[in-house]
Amino acid sequence: MDNTSNRISPLFIGHGSPMNAIASNSYTHFLASYAQSIPSPKAVVVISAHWQSRGTFITGSDAPEQIYDFYGFPDDLYRVRYAPPGTKTIAQQVASFVSGISVDSDRGIDHAAWAVLMHMYSKATIPVLELSLDIHKSPQEHFLLGQRLQALCNDGILFIGSGNMVHNLRDISFEDDEPPFPWAVAADAWLKEKLELDAIQELIDYERSFPNYKRSIPTNEHYLPLLYILGMRDTIKKLKTLYEAIQNGSISMRSIAG
Repeated sequence: MDNTSNRISPLFIGHGSPMNAIASNSYTHFLASYAQSIPSPKAVVVISAHWQSRGTFITGSDAPEQIYDFYGFPDDLYRVRYAPPGTKTIAQQVASFVSGISVDSDRGIDHAAWAVLMHMYSKATIPVLELSLDIHKSPQEHFLLGQRLQALCNDGILFIGSGNMVHNLRDISFEDDEPPFPWAVAADAWLKEKLELDAIQELIDYERSFPNYKRSIPTNEHYLPLLYILGMRDTIKKLKTLYEAIQNGSISMRSIAG
C-alpha cells in the first residue's frame, strides 16, 4: 500500500439534488469527463452523507441493493437503475487495515453514491462500497479517520466523500438554476479561500471559524465527508477545485481533489 504510483486522488463531490441523477448539465458532464481523465480504480468507496450510524461501517455485499433514500420526486427518478457489484474482499481489507471499522453485509448503496457514479462510471462494472458516518465522532475524529485511510488511496481505490459543503434545505429554491443567494455565495467563497490556503484546521473547527456556519451547515452530515478527503489528501500538493457552482440557490456543488 506504499506504491504511490497507483495512487488515485480522493475526491469530495458535491452531489446536490437526487435529480442530478437524471440531469444533463455542466455538473453531470464534469463528472463524466473527470472519470475519463484518471486511472480506472479497482473499487470506489463512497463516504456517504446519507448513512449515519453508531460506529463506522463499510458495506460488504457482493451485490448491494440500490437504495432510493428520498421521496416526493418524479417517477422517472425511481426508475433509474444503477447496479454495480460490491466486494466483500475489499470491505474486509479496509476493515482489517483500520481498526474500528465493521463490515455491514446487508446495507445497500444510497444516492450519495449511485447518483454520482452513474455519470462517472455508467457501465456499472467497478465495485462500489460505502462508508458510514459515526454520529458519535467529532469533526476532528472524522478527519483523523480519513488520515488512517489515506494509504489505501495508493492501492488503486478511489475514495469519494459525497455531500455538500453548503447545504441548507430550509432556505432553498426548487429551481435548479435559481441565482445563488448572497449568503450562500459568501459561505462558498469562505470555503474556497480556506481550501486554497490549505487552512485545514479552520475547516475542521468550522463551528468556531466559519462565519454564520449554522445557516450554511444547519446539520453537518453533508459537510463531514469533506473532512475525510482532507485527511486523505496528498500533503505535498495543493487541494484542487474541480467544479464550482451553486444549485437551488443554496447548495454548493464545489468538488475538489485531494
